[in-house]
Amino acid sequence: MHVFIGGAYNGKTDYVMTLLEDQEAVLVDGYLPESIPECDVLVIKGLEKWLVTQNLEEDEALVNTMLTRLQALKENRTLYIIVTDMGRGVVPMEKQARLLRDTCGRLYQALFAEAERVIRIWYGIAEQIK
Repeated sequence: MHVFIGGAYNGKTDYVMTLLEDQEAVLVDGYLPESIPECDVLVIKGLEKWLVTQNLEEDEALVNTMLTRLQALKENRTLYIIVTDMGRGVVPMEKQARLLRDTCGRLYQALFAEAERVIRIWYGIAEQIK
């Protein structure tokens, strides 16, 4: 599994899709697929969009469920995950926004621990951090 993180509109998707231009890649945006698409590389982006639709009060169980589903999705293919950095030290005023930021932080920690590579994208420039 390879994880790419960066701010919104920092060129993460363009960077990843350029890396994969010679491979059979399927891009999924904003949800976890129920069925596993036939492809060599599965690119999942926008997990935070999917998280908004979930019960964030149970974030530990939610993170474990997501990790289990992602493990199943990477069977027989390479998995690339693109996530948006939501923190940067700003604490939102609204409870739901804080829960989303906290859940994303826990999920990202777990993803980074499992990932073979972690790359930060800052305005289209990549920096490998793992």
